[in-house]
Amino acid sequence: MVDRLANSEANTRRISIVENCFGAAGQPLTIPGRVLIGEGVLTKLCRKKPKARQFFLFNDILVYGNIVIQKKKYNKQHIIPLENVTIDSIQDEGDLRNGWLIKTPTKSFAVYAATATEKSEWMNHINKCVSDLLSKSGKTPSNEHAAVWVPDSEATVCMRCQKAKFTPVNRRHHCRKCGFVVCGPCSEKRFLLPSQSSKPVRICDFCYELLSTGEMTACQSTRSDSYSQSPKSSLNDVSDDDDDEDSSD
Repeated sequence: MVDRLANSEANTRRISIVENCFGAAGQPLTIPGRVLIGEGVLTKLCRKKPKARQFFLFNDILVYGNIVIQKKKYNKQHIIPLENVTIDSIQDEGDLRNGWLIKTPTKSFAVYAATATEKSEWMNHINKCVSDLLSKSGKTPSNEHAAVWVPDSEATVCMRCQKAKFTPVNRRHHCRKCGFVVCGPCSEKRFLLPSQSSKPVRICDFCYELLSTGEMTACQSTRSDSYSQSPKSSLNDVSDDDDDEDSSD
């Protein structure tokens, strides 16, 4: 079905509409063989709180952005190559239900659908696209994933020293390796994580010691792929500003 739609006028028109919704700031999305599989609003768990984001699933990429005007205008376009994506289901917790993790080498995060049926459809379509891509390319699934950041609301004190309390002066920071919320003194060091950045990034002292001694796999978060402790934020508490984790540490 995807191959049949690839060069159809209807598919070309649909992709063109998506491009126009992102405006001049968005990247061109029309390339030979690309098919728009589906779209919809998902709630993305960001650093500060859950936020509504518009997602578009193509046969080779996943695109999402902030909602400026529903169905008409989006900004802050993000493009994720599906070849690098792994997804895992998340247990329901309070208002945060029907969720799953989207994990890539550069960035990983949790999203939530409105219903269990919608979640199942999204996950099935994503897995099918990833499987087809890997089958065609002969590549193996990615086994390296960026940590899912622990939301700010889950940590009132540093998750490493367990002493420093967070205040407007004593800011929260995130370790890029384990995703923990840590204080400044516990995350003064930086380390080069090529999959995430061309420059050294902030990591906690614990991960730095393990990375420095070559024990890289040991510094994965003890809660890395589990969001059973997700914050009890309301799914209606959303905004259209930029993702917090993209603009602060």
